[in-house]
Amino acid sequence: MIAVRTHQLRYVYPDGQRALDGVDLVVEAGEVVGVLGANGAGKSTLLMHLNGLLFGEGEVEVFGQRVTPASAAAIRQLVGFVFQDPDDQLFMPTVAEDVAFGPRSQGLPPVAVRERVARALAVVGLAEQAHRPPHHLSVGEKKRAALATVLAMECRVLVLDEPTSGLDPRGRRQLGEFLTRLPQTRIVATHDLEFAVEVCDRVIVLEAGRVVAAGLPHRVLTDEALMERTGLEVPHSLRYHAAGIAHDHWAKSRWLDAQE
Repeated sequence: MIAVRTHQLRYVYPDGQRALDGVDLVVEAGEVVGVLGANGAGKSTLLMHLNGLLFGEGEVEVFGQRVTPASAAAIRQLVGFVFQDPDDQLFMPTVAEDVAFGPRSQGLPPVAVRERVARALAVVGLAEQAHRPPHHLSVGEKKRAALATVLAMECRVLVLDEPTSGLDPRGRRQLGEFLTRLPQTRIVATHDLEFAVEVCDRVIVLEAGRVVAAGLPHRVLTDEALMERTGLEVPHSLRYHAAGIAHDHWAKSRWLDAQE
């Protein structure tokens, strides 16, 4: 089942900057897809179209429903957005109240709200922090609390913008573990290519608002010419893999030369 689809998606900012230039994207339900690219490639802009934070030319569909200004409220019940800066979505006196905000806005009764809050905080490992003020949390805990605010709404698609930004190695590892265990469709924009290798089923690479590559992480991210052109680097964990591919091509070339 297709969870998210875009067709010829284009967007130009008011200052004339073209951020997206004909993006075609298909994400299957349950997939983890990484959106990669250098600064200004269009990653965040693409993500903001998926739940109606921005509207451009072309088509965006979520589980077959067109994303339009008229459908945006309904789409946001399907697509949860986790911002790069968790302080952008943590504004209540306690963590539990922040997590409860979404379910309450959905009109759920108090008992159901409490159940959702408890489940979401348990999933991200913050049950013991429920009554703490968000500003007392570490950056990693804030990131997980922001994720919990979306999980509590039981969205079918999770969109995360630079989720590892500002995290120490432990926080990064914990976040990756939580993400890989979730059943929802997950779309992750990140500069952290090692993280993409660890958590993503597929990746797409954007350059100047266009999709220039898509596929399995170990195939896309070992293309040294692509990495060089798009301002990225082969992840350290895949460098030996890339070197092996290069050696295989060299060996095959030498063998063919020897046959002539």
